[in-house]
Amino acid sequence: MDQTQRLDFLIGELSRESGMYEKWKVGEVDKRRLLRSLMNVRMPGELSSEVLRVQDEYLKEETAQKGIVAVEEIPTVKEAFGSGIRHADRISVWRGDITRISADAIVNAANSRLLGCFVPCHGCVDNAIHSAAGMQLREECFQIMQEQGYEEPEGRAKITSGYNLPCRYVIHTVGPVVAGILRKEHCAALESCYRSCLETAKERNLQSIVFCCISTGEFHFPNQRAADIALDTVLSFLDRDSGIQRVIFNVFKEIGWDIYRKLVTK
Repeated sequence: MDQTQRLDFLIGELSRESGMYEKWKVGEVDKRRLLRSLMNVRMPGELSSEVLRVQDEYLKEETAQKGIVAVEEIPTVKEAFGSGIRHADRISVWRGDITRISADAIVNAANSRLLGCFVPCHGCVDNAIHSAAGMQLREECFQIMQEQGYEEPEGRAKITSGYNLPCRYVIHTVGPVVAGILRKEHCAALESCYRSCLETAKERNLQSIVFCCISTGEFHFPNQRAADIALDTVLSFLDRDSGIQRVIFNVFKEIGWDIYRKLVTK
C-alpha cells in the first residue's frame, strides 16, 4: 500500500467500527484530518493486527515526511546563546513540533484521565502526541489507569512506550490548572511535575528528555513563572544527577522561545 491506500483503509476500518462518517466525501487533506479525528475519538479497545500494521506504516511515513530531529542536531544553550548558566552544555531550548524529536523520552502534558485528548484535531500537545504515536498509546494508558483505579493526581509521572513516535518513551504528567490567582500550591505542583519526570527518566537510565511547556496552555499557568520553575527544577536536579545528558525545553510559540532565551542568557 502507498500512503493514500493506507489512509483510505484506515478511515474505512475505523468508520465501520464507530458507525460515523461512513458516507462522507472528503478530499485528500480532509481525509488526513478525518483519520486523526477518528483516532482521537476512539475509546480504548483491541484492534486487529492488520489495522495496527497499516496504522504503524502510515504514521511512520508521516513522521519521516515531517522530518526526524536528532538530539545531537539541537544545540545546547551554551552553543546557541553562549549561555553561562549551570549545566549550559546539558540544556537546550528548541522551538518546533515535539513529535519530531528522537530523544529517549518526551513529556506529555496529560489530563487526569491519562487517555489523551478526545477532541478531534485539537491543538494541545496531548492530542498531537497521541495522534502521532498511534492508538496503542491510549490503550497502554488505559491499562495503566485500570490498574491504578483512580485518576492521575497532579505532579506525578507515568511512562509508556513511544510507539510510532521517534522517541523511545513518553512520560505523562498532569500539571496544575490555574483558575484565577496563581497560588503556592500551583507552583509546588508544577515543580513536582518536572521533578517526577526527571526521576522517572533517571530510573530508566535515559540520557535525554524533552519537556513541553507543562500547564501553560489549556491549564492557564502564567508562562514566565512556569519557565522559571521549569528551569530551576531542572538545574537543581542536574546538580545531583550525572546520568541525564540532555534536557530540552520544547516551545511552540514565540512567547515561549523569548522567555527561555532570556532566562538562559541573563
